[in-house]
Amino acid sequence: MRIGKTVEKLTLVRRREHFNLECEGNRMETPAFEEFDPASDCDCAGCLYWRRVLPPSPTGRSTGHPAAHRALAVAAACATLGAGQAVAAPAAAHAPQRPGVPAGDEPDTPQGGKAPLHGPGGRPARPAGPVKTPPTTRAEIIRRAKEWLAAKVPYSMKDYWSDGYRQDCSGFVSMAWKLPGNEWTGSLDQYGERISKKELQPGDILLFHNPANPQNGSHVVIFGGWTDDTRSHYTAYEATRPHVRRKDTPYAYWSHSDRYLAYRYKGLTTDTAGAQPDTVKPGAQAPAPYPGAAYFGPGANNKYVTLLGRMLVERGAGRSYTSGPGPRWTDADRRATQAFQLAQGWRGREADGLPGPRTWELLVTGKGNDIKATTASPPASHGVPGYPGRALFRPGADNTYVTQLGRQLVKKGYGRYYTIGPGPRWSEADRRAVEAFQRAQGWRGGAADGYPGPETWRRLFS
Repeated sequence: MRIGKTVEKLTLVRRREHFNLECEGNRMETPAFEEFDPASDCDCAGCLYWRRVLPPSPTGRSTGHPAAHRALAVAAACATLGAGQAVAAPAAAHAPQRPGVPAGDEPDTPQGGKAPLHGPGGRPARPAGPVKTPPTTRAEIIRRAKEWLAAKVPYSMKDYWSDGYRQDCSGFVSMAWKLPGNEWTGSLDQYGERISKKELQPGDILLFHNPANPQNGSHVVIFGGWTDDTRSHYTAYEATRPHVRRKDTPYAYWSHSDRYLAYRYKGLTTDTAGAQPDTVKPGAQAPAPYPGAAYFGPGANNKYVTLLGRMLVERGAGRSYTSGPGPRWTDADRRATQAFQLAQGWRGREADGLPGPRTWELLVTGKGNDIKATTASPPASHGVPGYPGRALFRPGADNTYVTQLGRQLVKKGYGRYYTIGPGPRWSEADRRAVEAFQRAQGWRGGAADGYPGPETWRRLFS
C-alpha cells in the first residue's frame, strides 16, 4: 500500500515539472475566462423566433438561443500545450448589436416602449388625435386576464412578457384590453369612459392614479364581478407582487379606496356567449344536475361548491360569507345552505346544512323561498356570538374567520400592520394587530399574546 502511494506521488511530481517546463518554453500565461450573456437584440433568425415565442427569463435576461443561455468566451494568450499554434477564439453565436440602439434599451416589443414609463414630468402624454381602441368583448378581456393568471406572470415594471406587454398593473390592463401600446396609470383613462359603481361589469377597471407618486402610489385592477349581494366585495384581477392574482377584494381597494375611479373600455362590443364570466346568475343557467352528496361537506374542494355558493348568494345568503364563495367547502357554505333550507320551512335532518337533491333542485330552478334577513344565524362559542374558537387563529390557518377578524381590526384602527390584505391566511400581521388591540384594553403578558380569545372577539365586534 505504501509503495503504491509513493509511486503515485512521484508520478504527480514529474507531471507537474513537465508541465512547468513546457509552459516556460512556450511562455504560456493562464487563460482568461469571461462569461457573457447573448445580446438581447440579435438579428439572427433563431433569436427573432425565440424572442417571439418564449417568455422572458426569470432572471430578467434576454432569452436568446436556448443553447446559448450561457456562452463562454475563452482568450488564450499562448500556444496550446505541445502544439505551438495560437488558438482561435470561438465564433460569436450572435450577430453584433445593431448600430444606433443604446445598451440597456427597452426590449423590442410589438407595442414599442414608453420612455419614461410615467410620461414627461409624471404627466400623461396625450396624443394629438383620438386614441385607437381595437374592438373586444367582456368575455375576451377576462379570458386574456386569466391567461396571465394561469401563467403566474411575475410583476415587473421593466420586463415584458412574451406577448410584448409590460409586466406591471397598467401593462396587464393594456394586455387585457388589447391596446396597441403599453400604457400607464396616467394614460389608461384615455381609453375608457367614466362609469359609476352600480354600472360596473366584468372587464371594467378601477383606476387610481397618483400624480405626486405615480410609481409607488398608483394602481389599477380589472373588475371581475361582485362576490356578495351587498356589493361590498368583488373579484379583482391585478398584476402585483409577486405575480398576477385573482382575489376577493373590498370595494374599491385595500388602500386609497376613495380615490379609485371606475372606467369602461371605449372599444367594448356586445358579448355573445359568456358575456359575464364571473357574475353569471346561477338561477338563470340551464339546470345543472345534482352531482351527489360526496361533492359537499368538510374536505370538499370542487366547482360544485362554488356554484352552490353563488346560487345561495343569489337567494339572499350573502351575509353568511365574509369572502367567497369559493371551491373549498367552509362553514359559511353550511350556514348558507341551512339558512336556505330553513327558509323552505324544513326542520331537523332536512335542514342540516348539506345540500340534497331537493335543495339543489330549488336552487338551480330558482324556485322556493328566498332567505330572509332573520333566517341565518352566526355560530357561537364560549357564549360569544360569532366566535368560532381558538383553533381557527393559529399559524397555518386559512379560513373566512381570519378575513373577518382582519377587516374588523382595520375598521377599529389597527390596520397599520397590514401591507396588503387582510386575507384568509393567518399571518404575523394578524397577530400583531390583535396584540395591539389587546394591549389597548390594558392587558399584558399571556392576555396580550396576539391570538383572539372569546373576550377579545366580544370586545372587537361589540
